[in-house]
Amino acid sequence: MQTWAQILASGQKKLQDAGIAEYNLDAWYLFEHAFGISRMQYFMCSVQNAEPTEEALKEFNEGIERRAKREPLQHILGTQEFMGLEFFVNRHTLIPRQDTETLVELVLADHKEKDIKLLDMCTGSGCIAISLAVHGGYHHVEAADISTEALKVAEQNAEKLLQDPICFRHSDLFGAFDPNADKFDIIVSNPPYIPSDVIEELEPEVRDFEPRSALDGTADGLFFYEKLAEECGRFLKENGSVYFEIGHDQGEAVENLLRTHGFKDTKTIKDLAGNDRVVCGRWQTV
Repeated sequence: MQTWAQILASGQKKLQDAGIAEYNLDAWYLFEHAFGISRMQYFMCSVQNAEPTEEALKEFNEGIERRAKREPLQHILGTQEFMGLEFFVNRHTLIPRQDTETLVELVLADHKEKDIKLLDMCTGSGCIAISLAVHGGYHHVEAADISTEALKVAEQNAEKLLQDPICFRHSDLFGAFDPNADKFDIIVSNPPYIPSDVIEELEPEVRDFEPRSALDGTADGLFFYEKLAEECGRFLKENGSVYFEIGHDQGEAVENLLRTHGFKDTKTIKDLAGNDRVVCGRWQTV
């Protein structure tokens, strides 16, 4: 019979052999998830003979096997924390990343007023829109995505995390919007922005398991920024603002696109790691 420590160690060894960088931590998360044992409980019982249920042991071993094949830990566990909230995730959306919190925090800092209308374009898991609704308390938040499967995930997250509903739209960018009726104070977006030929160089967890449609920004990575810069003004109120997450080397190009299409006061904001992360601008027709 194995001890709890031996069960955990066997999982760690399998992940180490598979080349998982954070094999100790990943194995622990899978252990905790399968057996429901907290850190404190583990330290008290680690040398005791383990008597897990057959179902829990099977869940742990299958989780280790999936992670060893480079499936993201978040997909196996089914959740990822973002802005202090726990989001459901699966293969139909990007996994929320800490870098994206820079965009949310910037909007929250710039817009303290509650009576505004906000749109999250390319919402994916809904992490941006929902976090802004929760932490900003904004009265009207909408979110759109071309993927019906992604919208199912976003709607599930909204149902769990929000008291007041968000309006979700199935839309290819602004295809389902009316410029005469749909006017927003703020439009945010984390669109696909990785150049096509770079995707094959990404870690297997990203390249093989996250939706390519949410990653691929075509040849130069700027396709969706060009579309957004061209279209957003039609759906913004006067002096409305845009906030786009960008790749670390895209700040100047995206600012130029916004200025070309009539946006003022453009600027690029860095994330906590010191990389360019968000470009913002203000819509002004006069």
